[in-house]
Amino acid sequence: MNYLSLRIKHTFLLVAIFAINIVSAQTDAKSNELINNMIEVIGNYDKLKAKKDVQFDYVYDNFDAGKDISLEKLIFDGELSWASYTQHDRNVLPGQEGEAKQSLINGKPQLTLNGKFVTDQKALDATVFIREVNPFWFSMIYKLKDNGTNYTYLGTETVDGIDYEKVSLKYDNAITKKPADDEYILYFNPKTHLIDLFFFSLPAFGVNQPILKMTMSYEIIEGIYIPTVRNSYGPNPETGEYQLGGTYTFKNVKFNNGFKAQDFILKGE
Repeated sequence: MNYLSLRIKHTFLLVAIFAINIVSAQTDAKSNELINNMIEVIGNYDKLKAKKDVQFDYVYDNFDAGKDISLEKLIFDGELSWASYTQHDRNVLPGQEGEAKQSLINGKPQLTLNGKFVTDQKALDATVFIREVNPFWFSMIYKLKDNGTNYTYLGTETVDGIDYEKVSLKYDNAITKKPADDEYILYFNPKTHLIDLFFFSLPAFGVNQPILKMTMSYEIIEGIYIPTVRNSYGPNPETGEYQLGGTYTFKNVKFNNGFKAQDFILKGE
């Protein structure tokens, strides 16, 4: 994404947060109501997990900043993740030619390029990040009641004629045990009860406040709501206006493929 390289001054961060128009916290009961309304529509994580696994093509397009194209495979139980990249200009070994493969099994990453293992620690750390974040984007709306999630109702905001209900999502770091947790401001559509858009932080890349924007369009595949098209926007450091920085697309989604953990083990030279 283009926002991975954003370098936003602290003063601009404060201005952007003000512009999002966050209001005082009201009640977590309202947040629970909004999340439960969405679950009534889409189902809970158990419904997704019942599909066992999924395979899809992922086009991660940051336009002039580069594109990644991968075949993704996920096993929901244990959140095992595998991918094969035919193009990787952005997040996976950029500038290096050939087929790249990644896997993450029980927290252990593997990475190969043209069949040879890559052992560089930075590349392996990036593999962990990508292998965790790609499944998250696929299943995000089904994971809003994961352990460690904390919510605060933020009131309403009108966007493109829709009076959205806003909810702040933060994580309990004592439970996630991450160096830093992302933060989200979720916008619930009052008619569909779905999340049409959200703002988020990305502390792993120096964006410590929820000023990055994502919109989502859904398809229902085998009864599962999937955000098959996401558009990301970053604020211009000088004007504050949001600019489209990337489009991310899930295609050819197939559930219940019979994947096993051993299928995700990379066999390199």
